[in-house]
Amino acid sequence: MADEVTPVDLDLRLVRYFLCLAEHGHFGRAAAELYLGQPALSRSIRRLEEQLGVALFRRTSRGARLTAAGEAFRPFARDLHREASRGVAAARAAARPRRIRVGYTTNLVVTAALVPLRRRHPDAEVQTRHLGWDEPVRALHEELVDVVVARLPLPTAGLSVAPLHREGRVLMVSTRHRLAGRASTTFAEIADDPVPVFPDPLWNAFWRVDPRPGGRPAPGGPLVERTADSNEWVASGTCISFIPAGAVPHQVHPGCTTVAIDGVPPCEVVALWRSDDDSELVGDFVTAARATLTGTGSAAAREAHPHSDPGP
Repeated sequence: MADEVTPVDLDLRLVRYFLCLAEHGHFGRAAAELYLGQPALSRSIRRLEEQLGVALFRRTSRGARLTAAGEAFRPFARDLHREASRGVAAARAAARPRRIRVGYTTNLVVTAALVPLRRRHPDAEVQTRHLGWDEPVRALHEELVDVVVARLPLPTAGLSVAPLHREGRVLMVSTRHRLAGRASTTFAEIADDPVPVFPDPLWNAFWRVDPRPGGRPAPGGPLVERTADSNEWVASGTCISFIPAGAVPHQVHPGCTTVAIDGVPPCEVVALWRSDDDSELVGDFVTAARATLTGTGSAAAREAHPHSDPGP
């Protein structure tokens, strides 16, 4: 009689993390793509190894290399992840879901797109959910929402992206800053002003404008995880920051004001959804968003959520 294999309940999220790390061979790059911190990714891989009872990676000074057990597990992990995605898609298609959960980040609104969606699907349950600047990708992968309106840059592996509009960026400074009250400024005038540092590398580079035009690195500043903390630093005069042009300074923080600055590329506002989600509701929302969310919704967002986290 062949030896019986003890059943193992695998967490598919951990399998996806394994595949990403196997592809990159580096915890930092894999964590960035997964929108995780490196410690969280390392703990997740250890949990998977404990579930399997084998070491899947050999940690080195240069990254992570698959062990023989990891190489053996990799093709099965691919099949498992692929079949799980197909199963989810089949179940959703069979169930014909009549609910859509729409996420959005601060200073962005989705109302204009929801009106035609509700008109087209009067029997559907339409929910909305406000998300912090760092939550859209996780919320999609964990199926807390079905589609999100957010600002790039974000890691978009496994997601479909529909550009909606571009939004300018401005400089935010303390009302006591030497540039307060100026109509505009240049990078030369802020060359030595500290700028808050974010833990996410994509977000950090974009919202610090790092490197600056000409290749000079942006000056360092306090490490922050929430933009509300960044705003406090700016209001105190410790540093400056870049924010979307649609944000109103006195609602971001009463001690802050904004100044236009030359040479800053705009940010892109997009709709994001899981690539394997072919829901009619998601498709119709994206169509409506492309037609209606054209950059005129920031004022409505501020009126609807004046006390929400004023993230970039």
